[in-house]
Parts: sequence; structure tokens; C-alpha cells
Amino acid sequence: MTSSLAIRHVAFEDLGTLAPVLDQSGIAPRYLDGWSPDLAHVDPVAPDLVVVLGGPIGVYEVAAYPWLAHEIGWLRTRMLAGRPTLGICLGAQLIAAALGARVYPGPLKELGWTPLQLSAAGRVSALAPLDGRLTSMLHWHGDTFDLPEGAQLLASTASYRHQAYRWQQHVLGLQCHPELDGATFERWLVGHALELAQTGVDVPALRAETAARSGTLARQAALAWRRWLAEVGLASAE
Repeated sequence: MTSSLAIRHVAFEDLGTLAPVLDQSGIAPRYLDGWSPDLAHVDPVAPDLVVVLGGPIGVYEVAAYPWLAHEIGWLRTRMLAGRPTLGICLGAQLIAAALGARVYPGPLKELGWTPLQLSAAGRVSALAPLDGRLTSMLHWHGDTFDLPEGAQLLASTASYRHQAYRWQQHVLGLQCHPELDGATFERWLVGHALELAQTGVDVPALRAETAARSGTLARQAALAWRRWLAEVGLASAE
């Protein structure tokens, strides 16, 4: 079976709706915390797929979280070896940093549902099913990043231009959360309760909108995940 490593930073931000797609594609995922010393004992090139998940810290907070430097170096080694790597939210920022791009606080919190605007390249990429005319998208971040050298911009929103990018053919970064599973969203609300209160988000309204939109997002995201897995040679093309 194809091997997959999911690097996690908080327990409730997991693979979500990506997990069953991996399972259906014969890819066995296992989790490892980014802060765990065990990551140092994993060959960065060995897993067939690495998915780097989200979290509430900033890539630039290395003084407070020194293990970030190791994770960034680990990812750099993997990507330069041409191995399939997917980053979501913090994961996309870590990948950008590993490829030499700057990551920094953005102008505002983008927290809630907003459709993606795909670039011309995005509309013919694996992300085509996530076009804003087909589904809305959950966003939950306050940081942003410069595009890594050689990267291709795939998606934007009005608030943040850099929402999704591709580097070469084996690396995909998404600032947004297409993996969101509406059935477990309450864990996000509890886990990020302080941030929600500080940002002034209407939690009942966000819960209701997520209930209304997450099913469509899950269906469209599954199409995007399958297309990308096929592109990097980890699943058969549909």
C-alpha cells in the first residue's frame, strides 16, 4: 500500500474529508506531530505522500517554537527530491518558507466562508472543482506569504491574493481549508474559542453556515484531491 505521512500541529485540524479519499486510493495515512522528536527519525524522502496540516502559530515564530526550523528543513529536503507534498493553511506557509519565500502577518483575519477566485492556471488545474462558481470555501488564517520562486498562483480571494499555488508538478499549497469536515467542525469552534472571541466572530452564524456549505465543499474537494493524486502519480486518472 502507498505510504502517507500527515504532519499535524493541533489534534483537531486533521485530514478531514481528505482521509477517505486517500483510503479509497489505497494510500494509508499515519499522523505525526510536527513538534515531535520522532520527525527527526523519518527520512523526508521515504513517504510516498506528505500532507502538512494547519495550526494556530506563525511560521516566523521560531524563537517560541524552535522545532519549526527542523520541520521547514525537513520539508525542503523532501521537495527538492521531487516527492509529492501537500500543504494546507499553516502547511502551505511552511512549504512556502521551505522554498525560500517570506511568511508574515496579513492585513486582517480571514475567517469564514468566501469563494475562491481561480487564476487561468487554476481553472485548468486539479483545483478546478473548487472554483467559486461551484462551491464556497472555509478560510481561517491571519498570515500570508510571498509566492516561492517558480511557483504558479492558482487561486485568490479579495482579501488575500495568495490562496493556492503549485510548485513544479509535485507540490501544492492551499491557504484555505478544503479538507474541512462539517461533522467535526465543533472541535474547531472549541479549539479556537479564544481566537473566535478576540476576532468577534458570530459563532452560531459560522456554525450554521458551515452546516449549509460543508457538504458541497466535501464533494467538490474530493474531486480536486483525486485529480491532484492522479497528477502526482498516486492514483489512477478518472
